[in-house]
Amino acid sequence: MTSTAASTDRATAAALPPLRLDRLPAVTAALAACADAHDRDASFPTEGFALVHQAGLLTATVAARHGGPGTGLAGTVSILRALGAGDPAVALVTAMTLFTHAAEARTSDWPPDAYAGLLAEAATGPALVNALRVEPELGSPVRGGLPATTARCDGDHWFLTGRKIYSTGAVGLSRMLVFARTEPTQDDPVRVGSFIVRAGSPGLTIEPTWDHTGLRASRSDDVVLDSVRVPAGDVIGLAEPGARPDPVTGAWNALGLTALYLGAAGAARDWLIGFLHERVPTALGAPLATLPRFQSAVGEIETLLTGADTLVDALAARVDAGDPGAADQAAIAKVIGTRAAIAAVEQAVALTGNHGLTRANPLQRHYRDVLCSRVHTPQDDSVLTATGRAALARRSTAATSPTSPTSKGN
Repeated sequence: MTSTAASTDRATAAALPPLRLDRLPAVTAALAACADAHDRDASFPTEGFALVHQAGLLTATVAARHGGPGTGLAGTVSILRALGAGDPAVALVTAMTLFTHAAEARTSDWPPDAYAGLLAEAATGPALVNALRVEPELGSPVRGGLPATTARCDGDHWFLTGRKIYSTGAVGLSRMLVFARTEPTQDDPVRVGSFIVRAGSPGLTIEPTWDHTGLRASRSDDVVLDSVRVPAGDVIGLAEPGARPDPVTGAWNALGLTALYLGAAGAARDWLIGFLHERVPTALGAPLATLPRFQSAVGEIETLLTGADTLVDALAARVDAGDPGAADQAAIAKVIGTRAAIAAVEQAVALTGNHGLTRANPLQRHYRDVLCSRVHTPQDDSVLTATGRAALARRSTAATSPTSPTSKGN
């Protein structure tokens, strides 16, 4: 970083809103109060991001060297769990922004001037960021393959052309990190990287295609790029295809998003508890909460969520401590945690019958939202296949070891 860029960075970062975790319960409540309306209209919760920004939550993971709080994964998990209980759509876009700052804190991979500009925006209002990677033909690049979106170099700029789908928060993003491949030349092979596209760039169009059952307010619309101009230096991680994904980055994604959906499931549990205390059938003459059947069912829900929350929190703390084994186990925790969230809300719906599926009550929304946990990377089938192969490989290695009983003759 040049001295000028460094001084600008420190000056803008010093103006970032201070992190106010004491405001988190009030922010959660305010988000919850508006969540139903945004869900019904599939409208982007702009005012919710203003509240998150004012509490310093959107910049919680900005590195200390930039004047930020430098919040680790354990603290981020707590923030996302609380926001998920209020409005998972706000929590999801917040998560992507926090993950971006956290990655920069670990790697310093952003071009210095580009990151200083982002921090300057974050000092004055919500500056949302997300990585746009999914495409119609490719799907998610985590399963392999090159993106169809291309970056053509011409002088001191790149020109991006392509389409990204499921672009969460697209209408509200300040920066889009567009995963694209370069056009090969005689001197350069194909490379892939994330190109930093500013909102409102000429040639950039957002098509309102999002019509989903869950997380409707996330506005995960299509983004179309038609020769969108990007400065030559505004690219992150430009390299030949096939680089191994960073396990710590994967752990942030897996544990952070799992916490978000556990927060939504916790909100469903809280509504259920209130309902069981308030519901007094005439024939019973007492609240449903007094019946052993309901007490046992709520105990099952509480056990599911407490176990999953504890696992996520423990692994997040171990990732912060630099334990490589924790990062490797994060994907397993995502399977356990998201399954617990879904099972807990399903149980709540089953207990309440028509009340739980009535649109005037939030339980049906919580159920639709937690189902979205399955679509995030890493998906269950990938995690289970990789985990099973690793377990089988360990058994195979043990069987062929000279000291293994099965390797010796009779």
